[in-house]
Amino acid sequence: MTRIVGIVQARMGSSRLPGKVLRPLTGRTVLGRVVRAARESGVLADLVVATSTEPVDDAVVAESARLDVPCHRGPVDDVLDRFVGALDAHPGDAVARFTADCPLLDPEIIRLVADVYRAVPGLDYVSTSIARTLPRGTDVEIIDAAALRTLQRLATDHHRVHVTSYAYTHPELFRVLGVTLAPDRSDLRLTLDTEQDWALVRAVVDHFGDVSVPLAKLADWLDGQPALRALNAGVRQKRLEES
Repeated sequence: MTRIVGIVQARMGSSRLPGKVLRPLTGRTVLGRVVRAARESGVLADLVVATSTEPVDDAVVAESARLDVPCHRGPVDDVLDRFVGALDAHPGDAVARFTADCPLLDPEIIRLVADVYRAVPGLDYVSTSIARTLPRGTDVEIIDAAALRTLQRLATDHHRVHVTSYAYTHPELFRVLGVTLAPDRSDLRLTLDTEQDWALVRAVVDHFGDVSVPLAKLADWLDGQPALRALNAGVRQKRLEES
């Protein structure tokens, strides 16, 4: 069985919503919800939080310890280097990359993408965001460990912040596969980057409670909540180069 290591990138710094990864949601931090979803997927051989060496991120280290998740620290801006360091400390055949601003992750989608990765020999990278049909904030990506180390040698500039972007923007060099799920729910925004996002996420958690909610169930509920959907509908997602 392919050994997949989950790495959650998390830090307190954020230009639009500082400290978002440790905001509380019904007694569990945002980071805690991401960690729980990753664990509930049942497909990870190991899980580690990758944070920075900045003093402000001592809080992330402390929360990781509380969650009983090992923590690796590396450069604040070179996130790719952080991931390779975490992989060195927690070896695996592939890495499932998570960001700590996605508290509404669906464990079943993580499991599905892992099954696809394991079923297709020779894949370097698989993701649900190459042709987006999922809401932003619920995507899953897995990269082969050797491919990640190749990125460490090749990637520059913003690609080192986004970790895997050099791979999926250079399909001539890497064997890349996109996973799409019907129906198309890409109009929903379920990530956490602004106060508007926070208002929607908090409303979702207040309604469903402290559980991981299947995306289909969450999307069906939001279909009947136009006022909630409108809360962050106007939020502009940063371009890849705006790291």
